[in-house]
Amino acid sequence: MASSIGKVVILGTGGTIAGTAASAQDNVGYSAAQLGVAQLVAAVPALAEGSIEAEQVAQIDSKDMTLAVLHRLAQRVQAHLDRPEVAGVVVTHGTDTLEETAFVLHRVLHAHKPVVLTAAMRPATSLQADGPQNLLDAVSVARAAGQGGVVAVIGARVWAGAELRKVHSYRLDAFSAGDAGPLGWIEEGVLRAVRMWPAAQGLGVDALPATDEAAPWVAVVTSHAGARGREVDALVAAGVRGLVVAATGNGTLHMQLESALRRAQDAGVQVLRASRCAFGGIVGDSTSGWPSAGALTPAQARIELVLRLHGHTAAP
Repeated sequence: MASSIGKVVILGTGGTIAGTAASAQDNVGYSAAQLGVAQLVAAVPALAEGSIEAEQVAQIDSKDMTLAVLHRLAQRVQAHLDRPEVAGVVVTHGTDTLEETAFVLHRVLHAHKPVVLTAAMRPATSLQADGPQNLLDAVSVARAAGQGGVVAVIGARVWAGAELRKVHSYRLDAFSAGDAGPLGWIEEGVLRAVRMWPAAQGLGVDALPATDEAAPWVAVVTSHAGARGREVDALVAAGVRGLVVAATGNGTLHMQLESALRRAQDAGVQVLRASRCAFGGIVGDSTSGWPSAGALTPAQARIELVLRLHGHTAAP
């Protein structure tokens, strides 16, 4: 269990929260991953009031996230969770692939203590820099949660890692959990929880491929007006093992794309449907028989299919 006096370990991976720009007015033309995690911690004096340990796991723009980095991150998070003196772990991350990392950690970690991801929509040099407050809030949650599981803390809201999705490209309140809503809020450093955190599923770090080269190739294709399915045929010919289709509405597919996906399935490729809608998931069973990713986003569904093909893991 977390403790108000326990050590919090902050693991840095880069991202906008560690980004810098030439001008404080520039919120889009910045370079991500320029500051180390120790610098991020030093920029928030209030963090010195408790026991903090910082470690740099990676230094990348999260658009360039790899399975190798995810595997290394999961290893380091689990190692720190297993230390008796550690109350919780915070991960600083970019926003672009945050929903994928949160879902990975939810699926693989034995998270008997809180794992709190945080990020920023503005670089550290911005007049609107949101990183320092988000980091402080994340540490507050790691200390006060009193339960395990993977969450994200951004904009004073606490989101379940399994439900997280990025829904805006620019605003500070860029994240949501769809219909599920937040788990709670941070108000002047105090956690106000409104529902229980989903427990991490504990598949183990080895359920995740250690490198991109070792991973089964899973691609995402989209159903849209005028879809032809040629990209599916090309991917199958190139050796793809799994396909996630970002379907329209409640999981519907253009007939041309569906025909191509049936050819892919006949060739041994696993297919999983997700909805391309920003909110909601796939409700009910498909008359076509295509398996559903439920409420997962297409990006999360891709991670899920990688896990299934890599280790034959059960669906969440």
